[in-house]
Amino acid sequence: MSFDLSVIPHKNIVLAVTGGIAAYKSAILVRRLKDYGFDVRVVMTHGAQAFITPLTFQALSGNPVHTELLDPAAEAGMGHIELARWADLLLVAPASCDTLAKFAHGLADDLLSTVFLATKSPVWVAPAMNQQMWAAKATQRNLQTLVEDGVHVIMPDAGEQACGDVGLGRMPEPEEIAKQVAGYFHQAQRAIAEKFGLLAGKRVVITAGPTREAIDPVRYISNHSTGKMGFALAAACYAAGAQVTLIAGPVSLDTPNGVKRVNVASARQMLDISMDSLETGCDIFIATAAVADYRVAEVAEHKIKKAGDELNVSLVKNPDIVATIAGQEKRPFMVGFAAETQNVEEYAAGKLVAKKLDMIACNDVSRADIGFASDENAMTVFFAENYHMKKRELEKASKQEISQQLVEAISDALRRK
Repeated sequence: MSFDLSVIPHKNIVLAVTGGIAAYKSAILVRRLKDYGFDVRVVMTHGAQAFITPLTFQALSGNPVHTELLDPAAEAGMGHIELARWADLLLVAPASCDTLAKFAHGLADDLLSTVFLATKSPVWVAPAMNQQMWAAKATQRNLQTLVEDGVHVIMPDAGEQACGDVGLGRMPEPEEIAKQVAGYFHQAQRAIAEKFGLLAGKRVVITAGPTREAIDPVRYISNHSTGKMGFALAAACYAAGAQVTLIAGPVSLDTPNGVKRVNVASARQMLDISMDSLETGCDIFIATAAVADYRVAEVAEHKIKKAGDELNVSLVKNPDIVATIAGQEKRPFMVGFAAETQNVEEYAAGKLVAKKLDMIACNDVSRADIGFASDENAMTVFFAENYHMKKRELEKASKQEISQQLVEAISDALRRK
């Protein structure tokens, strides 16, 4: 079974490694979980450290490894309570016989057992032990208690064990465990989307409005964009269940309910905040902003005084925000906008390919009824070839209605992908 990783939201996994020869598989498991886009922090028991070093997990996860309950440095940073709160899932693999017994009886004498008791998140255990220890009545009683408490047990595989015995007790392969974890979040996300909205759980970043490129402290280059389309789209994405960040140029509009707004002025500021959004998490990037193509090469420190009939200003090209974001290695689903005055569809289709976008919406801003300042719009949406749908026409309607149709188009494209 394969999963569309775009519909699995960013999640935090605490991977706990306990004492057992299967601990070497946990190193591979970290890599497989990160392949699915999970952020992984590792907790190691003293027994686990006898089989594999914390440095290995730090290198693979990119995060500090947690080993001690009463560690002043850890408690000042991410102590056991913060670690328990941070986790979207606590995965114990391998889970030793001793660890299962501690969990079942509510003991809290080390870091892992306290994290187990302190977390509200789902707990999964992948037992790994000698076949006779697995079959022991005490172990089975402990497992039954954990299952009744809501712990999910990844059943061990059968086969030859390190001790020479043959039977149940082998930890499943890392690829299989990672796939089960991804499947769990995939199904949970689909259930949320079906219940709450088309973009539930998605992190959406939208640029909107114009940019201003300073000439001197009182003058600037800009355009007629009002930001209405971008703000309407931000409201529609939030209503569809998304977490929305709106990067707004200088406009006089109220922030939509539930939307995080970041105000910028210039194209370079907008690019900087857009790049920061990739670091904090972005699943869908929608570029509605009318970004100035050029900026003044040298901004005057003081107001330029009138002198003569001509003023020569040298311009340099601004960065292409949408193309820059689309060119990143871990790029989000990219939606571009094309506001044209002629050959609208031809130019939009060209931008879709040239900027390597997933989807582009275009309109004719030379029309007074759907131009920059209008409350209505009409658009044609083009999709990249791998989405198996060429284009979609959005008839003239309010920008709120057009925004809802765009959300539906984005959701449809994500499913097709």
